[in-house]
Amino acid sequence: MSQRPPAPPSLQELRKEIDAIDEGMHRLLMQRGDIIDRLIQVKQTQEVGSAFRPAREASMMRDIVQRHRGILPLDTVESIWRVIISTFTYVQAPFSVHADISVSEPAMRDSARFHFGFTVPYVAHFSAQAAVEAVAKSKGDLALVSATSSRTPWWLELEAAGAPKIIARLPFVERADHPAALPVFAVSRVADSALVTEVETFSVRVSGWNAEIARALSPLAEIVAVPDTAFDGAALLVSVTSASSIDKIKAALIEAGASVRSTALVGSHATRYTVPPTGPKS
Repeated sequence: MSQRPPAPPSLQELRKEIDAIDEGMHRLLMQRGDIIDRLIQVKQTQEVGSAFRPAREASMMRDIVQRHRGILPLDTVESIWRVIISTFTYVQAPFSVHADISVSEPAMRDSARFHFGFTVPYVAHFSAQAAVEAVAKSKGDLALVSATSSRTPWWLELEAAGAPKIIARLPFVERADHPAALPVFAVSRVADSALVTEVETFSVRVSGWNAEIARALSPLAEIVAVPDTAFDGAALLVSVTSASSIDKIKAALIEAGASVRSTALVGSHATRYTVPPTGPKS
């Protein structure tokens, strides 16, 4: 005589499982807080910018994306993780996020809240230069500025030794329907040992800039350009990978008819993780 299949669990039983998981997650977060408290005592994290760990964050985010599966949207997982790591960073060394809202105030606010949550103070500025200057005057704050366009060459402020640098490009996870899709650079001070240098960003000043030269460079690197009509030139922010070095960019500029007046490394960031249209594994 065949046995009857087991009855499916009741709604009450499933909800009890969910309650147990919720309690477990909360306890793990509190446990993480206890470890951070011990970490503060070990590190004595009062050095400027020392709580930011761009390389570690990029590595952890890649792991999260690669192992994610199931019906929970990846955007939710990314945002939860970003809020957790940003909040615990804030606990170690309090900081504010200075955001340039000149491109789009709603999009920039969405980016700041998605990546840093509501615990970290948010300060709006009407230009990228003002946001970067605020960070330069702070002990360990961070600025968010557009990574694709600018009215002023704010990155010139990053050329000097000891100045803040570009430490990340957000969102780290690239996807067509990302809820915080505005491309932004994060600018702050950070320990050299914490940097990730997969993509390097250079400030390049040139003479003889024109639309034809811009078109010649576009296949080689991501470039933000602010023309300088007074000197028939431009200030460029150039992002290059190992496949396209700054030397190749300089050679291409010269070949196209421009003169390179100066170059300076102004930061670096991780290579973005691109999710295919089909999404992560399920």
